[in-house]
Amino acid sequence: MTDASDFRSIVDMYVKHGWIPRRVLLSAALRKELTDKIAEYIPESQIVEREIDAAWFSRPPSEGPIAWEIRSLGSTPYALVEHLDEIDPGFEAALATVEKRFAAAVAARRSA
Repeated sequence: MTDASDFRSIVDMYVKHGWIPRRVLLSAALRKELTDKIAEYIPESQIVEREIDAAWFSRPPSEGPIAWEIRSLGSTPYALVEHLDEIDPGFEAALATVEKRFAAAVAARRSA
């Protein structure tokens, strides 16, 4: 299970490489444990309850759509990247689709 120190290490690594923490997706158990620490560390990030533990990061491109990466907060690093236009009306639906693919991939990795 991820703790506050693990979470901070992941965020620090992404920030070091120019990524911006945008949303944190937490299971009920982890949300109870980490919400205050996350809100303190990255107050601008939205914390959302989900069945998966992950974080969304974005990085502005030199041109074109913005890169959004969803990264597992579990012990095994896993991530998916999508290039999305935040002003597109289907933006939130696109994020939800990526989250579903991500959750399925993480579940498959656990059962392998």
